[in-house]
Amino acid sequence: LVALLLALTTVMPVGAAGAAPKRELTVISQNLYLGANLDAAAGAGDLNEFLTAVATIWGTVKFTDFPARSQAIANSIAEHEPDLIGLQEVAKWTTFGDTDPGIDFLEVLLADLASLGLSYSVAAVSENALIGPAPLVAPCGGPFLSCAIEFRDRDVILVNNDRDELEVFNPQSGLYDAQAVLDTPVGPLSFDRGWASVDGTLEGKKFRFLDTHLETGAFPAVQEAQAREFLAGPAKTGGAVIAVGDFNSRADGTSTASYDILTKSYFRDAWDTAQGDGYTCCQNDTLTSFPSELTSRIDLVLTHAAARAQSAEVIGDEPFQVAPPLWPSDHAGVVSVVRIH
Repeated sequence: LVALLLALTTVMPVGAAGAAPKRELTVISQNLYLGANLDAAAGAGDLNEFLTAVATIWGTVKFTDFPARSQAIANSIAEHEPDLIGLQEVAKWTTFGDTDPGIDFLEVLLADLASLGLSYSVAAVSENALIGPAPLVAPCGGPFLSCAIEFRDRDVILVNNDRDELEVFNPQSGLYDAQAVLDTPVGPLSFDRGWASVDGTLEGKKFRFLDTHLETGAFPAVQEAQAREFLAGPAKTGGAVIAVGDFNSRADGTSTASYDILTKSYFRDAWDTAQGDGYTCCQNDTLTSFPSELTSRIDLVLTHAAARAQSAEVIGDEPFQVAPPLWPSDHAGVVSVVRIH
């Protein structure tokens, strides 16, 4: 009898039969990169400079080849099979007239995920900047204004349809009151930063999942005001919270105060569970930089209350092909396993 009990103890450790299940979510934050830098258009001094910048931007979007990059991003997602994904810069480029067809980054990525046997659906969307239509003087061969281009920016939350224990509901989104507005030759221009959220349950435990993209460090006061709005608004709830996004504030405190605003009294940084620098930003605009130019950590997974990160790692920080574009995005992503206690 003693021998039998010892054998059973070996194969089934004491307490294993009554152990509570691990309520864990795998989440990813990934900035897709809209495909070009808009600064030249935003800072144009006159209409000719603006039109030249618009044509250059569209040429760069085509050069940075989102269909190729999307496949690399989809492969990375397939490797981790996250339950929830927060995407930023989910661009939709719409063309008008006799020019190249536009591209919807969300449609392309969802199709690539499906081709890998994965089933993700859109759970929430923040409709941010809508810029244009702007005249496209190249590569159009027709008369002036014969074709144009329009840019839509979005933050998107995707949910894994194959996670049976996971339910999400109550999708919400909004724009921040604080926005950076630029004067351009074609009128005021704002990127209209926003946020998206869903509430969910994992094996009966409630949580909120948030995705956002704060203003760049070029407008620190605006960005910091957005961080405060984020805390006082969508992040303010009595339960577990997981927030992901491109917060544009260096975690080492060398840029803006937004990181401290978010983490000093409310959120915990999932990277506290990891080792290494965790750099996620940023490759050059054409995605041709080599070696890597990732030198700061601004893409974050944050948790609050009963949500506790168990691990974190950087993804997309290696070239995915030998010819440009070399990188899946100008940002690396972050994947984290979060337990709902």
